[in-house]
Amino acid sequence: MRSSSGGRVYLVGAGPGDPELLTLRAVRLLQQADVLVYDNLVSPGVLDFAPANAERIYAGKRRNEHTMRQEQINVLLVKLAREGKRVVRLKGGDPFIFGRGGEEMQELAAKGIDFEVVPGVTAACGVASYSGIPLTHRDHAQVALFVTGHLKDGSKVELDWPALVRPSQTVVIYMGLNALPEICRQLIAHGAPASRPIAVVQHGTMASQQVLTGTLADMPHKVAAAKLSSPSLLIVGDVVTLQETLDWFRPTGAAGQDTAALPLDILTSLQP
Repeated sequence: MRSSSGGRVYLVGAGPGDPELLTLRAVRLLQQADVLVYDNLVSPGVLDFAPANAERIYAGKRRNEHTMRQEQINVLLVKLAREGKRVVRLKGGDPFIFGRGGEEMQELAAKGIDFEVVPGVTAACGVASYSGIPLTHRDHAQVALFVTGHLKDGSKVELDWPALVRPSQTVVIYMGLNALPEICRQLIAHGAPASRPIAVVQHGTMASQQVLTGTLADMPHKVAAAKLSSPSLLIVGDVVTLQETLDWFRPTGAAGQDTAALPLDILTSLQP
C-alpha cells in the first residue's frame, strides 16, 4: 500500500561529476523538488538545477566521517515523503552501483512510500570515458568488472582476487585509493603480472581531473608522489595502455565547465 500523503521520493543518479552528464529526467525532477537529500560526491553544479527555495539536506559520507548513518537517512526520506514533499535523493553516479539505493528503496517500499529511480552515469563509465580508457575493447578486454575497494576493518580489502587477475578483462575499483598498496600487492600475489597497467583518476569528468597511469608495481609510489586524493577511481587492465592515444578531455574550456550556458529554458519547456 502506498502513502496517501502525496509525497514521493525520487532516487536520482547525479552522475560522476560533470553536471552536463545528468539525464533530462533528473534535471526535470531537480527543478520540481521541494527537498534535496544529497551525497558527498554530488557536484555543486548539479544542485544549481533545483529551485532556490528548495530545502537542501547534506547526507554525505566520507571515510570515517558520516554526517548521517544509513539508518538515519532511511528514516529521513520516509518522514519527508509523509509530509507530502517531493524529495529528490541525489546520489553520485548511479543509485544502484555502490550507492546503497537498493537499501533505501527497500525501506521506502516497507513503509508504503511512493518512489521512483532515475539511473545515472556511473563513475566507472563516465570517468573512464573522460580519461580516454575504453572499458572494453576487442583487442584487450571482453569483460568489465566493477568492485569496491573499501577497507572493511581499516586494514584489509576482501575481494575475489583470483577472479580479478584473469587476463583479457578490465577491473574498475571504486573507493580503492586508500587501499591502493594492498590492492596492488594482492593482485600480484594472486598471479597478475607486476607490469599489468593501472590508472588512477582523481576528480573524473571535472575541471580538476587528473589521470595517472603506471603498473601494479609502481603505482603506489606514483600516487604518493603525486599526492592524489579521493574521490579517485582505479582502472586495471591492458585497456589502460590506450589512454595516451585516446586522451581527449581538456578540462579548461571543455565540456561540462560552462554550466551557466546550459539550455535551462529548453529543458524546462520539455514535457515530462
